[in-house]
Amino acid sequence: MRFRELRSLTLIASLAVAALTFTGCTAESSANSTDSSGSAQQAAVSYNTPRTMPEGKGSGEADGVFPRTVVHFAGQTELKTEPKKVVVISTGQADAVMTLGIVPTASTAAEGAGAIPQYLVDAFPDDASELKNITDVGSRVNPDIETIANIKPDLILMNEAGKDPQALYKSLSAVAPTVVTQGTGRYWKQDFLLLADALGKTEQAQTWLDEYHADAQSFGASVQGEPTISFLRKSEDRTRVYGVASFTGSVAEDAGLKRPETQQFTDDTSVDISSEQLDQADGDWIFYSVQGGNEAELTDLALWPTLSAVADKQTVSVDDDAFYLNVGPTAARSVLNQLKTTLSK
Repeated sequence: MRFRELRSLTLIASLAVAALTFTGCTAESSANSTDSSGSAQQAAVSYNTPRTMPEGKGSGEADGVFPRTVVHFAGQTELKTEPKKVVVISTGQADAVMTLGIVPTASTAAEGAGAIPQYLVDAFPDDASELKNITDVGSRVNPDIETIANIKPDLILMNEAGKDPQALYKSLSAVAPTVVTQGTGRYWKQDFLLLADALGKTEQAQTWLDEYHADAQSFGASVQGEPTISFLRKSEDRTRVYGVASFTGSVAEDAGLKRPETQQFTDDTSVDISSEQLDQADGDWIFYSVQGGNEAELTDLALWPTLSAVADKQTVSVDDDAFYLNVGPTAARSVLNQLKTTLSK
């Protein structure tokens, strides 16, 4: 896969001026954020969520060509043959491999969720029997190495986020070829492409992204007015709003949707708020979830009725797994579909 490069930082700066017409898009200094679709309009916009293969990473091989050596975030790994038995360690990677037509042999689980979330079961009904047989190998931070070794996988996929990546990579790569992506919702697209490279399916992943980007842009252009879109999640003792650089924020950014002023931050995925700061979750529309499903943990808060979106009956309870726990392409499609269903009325 070869991606079009912008020739200079000066050109990026000039193009960023045009990008101001797209709500929620901010200029980055890295050419990695440039879309590879070849569209002049998309190339004129810089995104907080990078859309291309990470610089210097991947194999450079065409789809289906093996052996290949994949450069990744912990070094480089040789894959002699196309992987058939794949173990995924990090949140969202089960989503990514299934989007590419592979059911993982084993998977870890996100905190408060199962190894395979229901939205993936619903999205891939033809794989229902295989999904029931996926081996649970523990948590993504501390997976069961012995169980993984007994599986004898062809490929292990993990990311750097939220763990001791060097120690875990050392343990896993002693078991089977292991490829490490960057992790977090901000980097889900570049991680999708790097992961796809290890599977010999980079071009397939790029085609998926190109179609998704075009669909998101078309939808965003159809939205009437400029409604502000808020993302809110309650989990145990934490209440958070999500910024532009979050997974859900990236989907809103892809569609050019406006975010509340309190959620336009780009230096972190989310910000914790107290019950007294619930006004930071307000917007024309609030898309919210509560881990465990007890919505009263949010809706019974004293300030909930004071929010304008509540008064206007423009709050939407969403799938916690797809919106806030899994940062994969099928989850992104689920988020986009929910935004479409709500804002196209």
